[in-house]
Amino acid sequence: MNYPRKSRVLETMRAGKKALCYKSNLTCPRVAEIVGLSGFDALWICQEHVATDQSTMESMILAAKAHDMDVIVRVAKGCYSDYIRPLETDASGIMVPHLMSLDEAEYIARTVRYAPVGLRPLDGGNADGLYCMLGGKDYLKFCNENRLVIVQIEDPEPLSELDKICQVPGIDMIFFGPGDFSQAIGDPFNFDNPEIARVRQLVVKTAHKYGKFAGTVSVPSLKSCYEEGFDFVNCGADVVAIGNNCREIRKMYEESITTLQ
Repeated sequence: MNYPRKSRVLETMRAGKKALCYKSNLTCPRVAEIVGLSGFDALWICQEHVATDQSTMESMILAAKAHDMDVIVRVAKGCYSDYIRPLETDASGIMVPHLMSLDEAEYIARTVRYAPVGLRPLDGGNADGLYCMLGGKDYLKFCNENRLVIVQIEDPEPLSELDKICQVPGIDMIFFGPGDFSQAIGDPFNFDNPEIARVRQLVVKTAHKYGKFAGTVSVPSLKSCYEEGFDFVNCGADVVAIGNNCREIRKMYEESITTLQ
């Protein structure tokens, strides 16, 4: 029997290794292909801040799968359909931004996991179910075991329930977002704030205590994040790379022109 492709990120982390992700703000399948050719474990695409429609998302997922790379979709917060559509399109995982409570974590797990963990609405006629070519019970089991569900801690409010959040069946990873968290504590972009360091360590410690994975972005560096114990780190983004390259070329141009004067 044929099965869908397993999550490379989950397989990597379950083997005790570190996973590496790259973020795309540009809605272009060629970006996914370049990142996949470069050997990343995952590409992070966004529907929270970016106008990534369903067709574009599907094309980026297909490009990534051609190079055995996961696509993780940060969903727009909305109804259950907003959460499950990326999974139906065969994204390897979803990331839900700004988790605010234990109740919300339980709702997410109930919405995106199949029985017996949750009650995600059934279809099976899309890419994640091999277009009805995977048996129903096998489909449910495969999705529950091989698709990644991530919740983002970006606010102080859920910290009082973090222990219980990390015990929710069906949630795989707790992801700390330092940017929004710095704003929420009244000190935007000051990543040296000691509260940020405390919460980073709290997320890793609590996630691992209950068998969950811990993720974040590469602040202050990729190496330091791995040394802190994070299992999954996003390092880099297409818009940053293009911007840096353009500024570098512009600087070379100005230096070249100066020498001619």
